[in-house]
Amino acid sequence: MSSETEKIQIVGRSDNSAQGWVSGFLGMLIFSGSLPATRLAVQEFDPLFLTALRAVLAAILALGALGVMRQRWPQRQDFVPLVMVAAGVVIGFPLLTALALQHTTSAHALVYIGLLPLATACFGVLRGGERPKTAFWLFSVLGSLLVGAFALSQGAGASWAGDLLMVAAVLLCGLGYAEGAMLTRRLGGWQVISWALVVALPLTAGVAVWAAPASWPQVSVGAWLSLGYISLFSMWIGFIFWYRGLALGGIAAVGQLQLLQPFFGLALAAWVLHESIQPSMIAVMAGVLVCVYGAKRFSR
Repeated sequence: MSSETEKIQIVGRSDNSAQGWVSGFLGMLIFSGSLPATRLAVQEFDPLFLTALRAVLAAILALGALGVMRQRWPQRQDFVPLVMVAAGVVIGFPLLTALALQHTTSAHALVYIGLLPLATACFGVLRGGERPKTAFWLFSVLGSLLVGAFALSQGAGASWAGDLLMVAAVLLCGLGYAEGAMLTRRLGGWQVISWALVVALPLTAGVAVWAAPASWPQVSVGAWLSLGYISLFSMWIGFIFWYRGLALGGIAAVGQLQLLQPFFGLALAAWVLHESIQPSMIAVMAGVLVCVYGAKRFSR
């Protein structure tokens, strides 16, 4: 291979990596608004109906995009992973966070989002057959203990129901991210979330009809805007940028951007919802940030 060809390939990889980081950063920014928007919407919508409706609206958009782009149906071996992605990021995480936000603030819930990259890495180990170093597990346990200690420190003001729901949500989302990252290699970035939404559509549409209120309550403009945001951006557009970033820049590398999500989310919660941000929340998230970075550093 000539030196000129090698230079062209290196430049091409560098361009793809830069595009991946930009796409991943935009996806992370979009996801940062998910919990504050859900917190606002769940004050006026039933959590089950909200979860189903946002998925149905996003699935309609995804079906249109798949049709316009003339995408082929996934192969048979892709069906089970797509179901797992749907269970994790289309149904599980949105529903559990909506339920959790009935018991706690979005600022408190965002502390647990700091564990999401770690959960994704753990499921990547389990599903991908990787063998991380011992230091990986040390950082994993330390990060979990930090979050657990924070929950205990809240005393009577803490909501155990909200905390447990957030832990379950993070675990399911981590599984959905790991499965989606592996599927991206075969199906492409935006196609993964689009097909996952389509796979879940029969269930989400049925639940949306069943859980719909008999008579629509008076819903504020803010709640409608929040529903639109989590349906259009959090449920679909954010994943288009996110999975494109993972595909172009590398799953392990671009996945590090998730570490910034709680900080942007806290800023939005303070700005939009006027929630107070306790110094202990920032301190815990900083500790979790170090632990997740260390776990990623020694994951191979």
